[in-house]
Amino acid sequence: MREEELKFGVHGRFVLPDLTAAFGTGHRVEPQGRQILTAVYYDTADLRLARLGITLRHRTGEGGPPWHLKLPKGATAAGATVREEIAVDGPAETPPLALTGLVTAWIRTEPLVAVATLRTDRDRYLITDKKGTLAELVDDTVDVSDGRGLLADSSGVRTTFRELEVERKSERKAADSVLAIAAEVLTAAGAAGGATTPKLVRALGTRATAPPDLPVAGELTDRSTAADAIAFVMRRSARRLLDYDVRVRRNEKDAVHQARVACRRMRSDLRTFRPLVNPDWAAPLDAELKWLAAALGGPRDAEVLRARLRSTADTDPLAPVDAAAIERIDAILESRQRRALENLDAALSSDRYPALLDLLIDTVRTPETVELADQRAVWVLPSMVEVVWDKLASKAGKLTIDDPDETWHDARIRAKRARYASEAVAPAVGAPATRLAKACAEVQEVLGEHQDAAIAADEWRDIALAHPDDADVVLTCGRLIERERAAVRESRVLFPPVWEQTDRPKLTSWLR
Repeated sequence: MREEELKFGVHGRFVLPDLTAAFGTGHRVEPQGRQILTAVYYDTADLRLARLGITLRHRTGEGGPPWHLKLPKGATAAGATVREEIAVDGPAETPPLALTGLVTAWIRTEPLVAVATLRTDRDRYLITDKKGTLAELVDDTVDVSDGRGLLADSSGVRTTFRELEVERKSERKAADSVLAIAAEVLTAAGAAGGATTPKLVRALGTRATAPPDLPVAGELTDRSTAADAIAFVMRRSARRLLDYDVRVRRNEKDAVHQARVACRRMRSDLRTFRPLVNPDWAAPLDAELKWLAAALGGPRDAEVLRARLRSTADTDPLAPVDAAAIERIDAILESRQRRALENLDAALSSDRYPALLDLLIDTVRTPETVELADQRAVWVLPSMVEVVWDKLASKAGKLTIDDPDETWHDARIRAKRARYASEAVAPAVGAPATRLAKACAEVQEVLGEHQDAAIAADEWRDIALAHPDDADVVLTCGRLIERERAAVRESRVLFPPVWEQTDRPKLTSWLR
């Protein structure tokens, strides 16, 4: 559920103004009575979730599932905080796996413990018009105690505060003006607007506002060192991988692909920066990222093949292939994808995965570089990219239309590494690296289509050989192979002019 709300801090004697008059004719502010809510919040001992604005709680006193996970999603132009709320059932004693799995990337190997109990006296008001509810206003007085304190009386209270929330309850445009007017009226009455801090963070104090344990990437300038650039690139890539963890677990579109790319990009960056870093620092992370990329690879490869099956079958509408046979082939691939996803789930649920993430955080927090990396990035990094570029040029410049698929695939790998290397140094080097990265991406795209077609052709052949008694599948696979090999040939024809536009001094002179 998407949660969009405005928060306001108020003192204990604050009196709600007459909002009905402010909203105008046709609107009503309807009291809904009082609720007593008790919420136990869970986090690691060092508050890894709170420091990221994430909250996990068990709350009683209202309808619906008692367990809630809230993930920050930014803010609106009007200043409302936006969070995604996921609610599930479960016993009070232990956070449910359905939610703890979603925060694995952030808690990693640290256990979850009860860090605070909040007892909220809430007065609720619905803001409505003739078509229904637009927003909800709540007036909360919050008592805070440590851990699982039951707050039977005031002796267990550590602190108390009061706040107002106006939460959007409708997708209608009329809700926009309601939130804006409410903010204006409440602020005029003395409420402190612009508060975006969750109750838990406010309750826990400064420890909950400390920086996350993954350092921010920061910024680079023309005076930054190569060591600064390495830290920037590795932290940015680590953040990308951690962010995609929850998306992979929720099976969001393209999430597995992007997580796999994040792994491959970090491994490529470690390779690019090899002359500048301590090999003992880089090697353990590289090995673990290779393992994770392999676990992500199975589902991604099956996903690509299923999409390829449909697109290849639809290549020539005037010569349609057997639709029933396509469905049977897709069922084979779907079964493979399901098994691969099960294997991925097992990997993400293993002890090795959170240990990998701990290693990732520790590694990128303090990159171990050699003396050369203390020089300016703009002086040192171009030569790192030159090594990668030369390997691509030596292969791509010699490709012929009759070379085996493996030779073309090797060129694709080198194009990807050259692109990643150029993108890695671009924050420090600037436009020249960005331009070369873009050109390498175009080379990679042509070679990627070549590889996808070649792999697919081999796959359709293997399926045909595995099902010799299904004549329709065998015939359909044969037709698919013909189309894939035609696509291979077309990619080889398209490649030379693309490479010619890339292998130019205008794009590569900065490397030397």
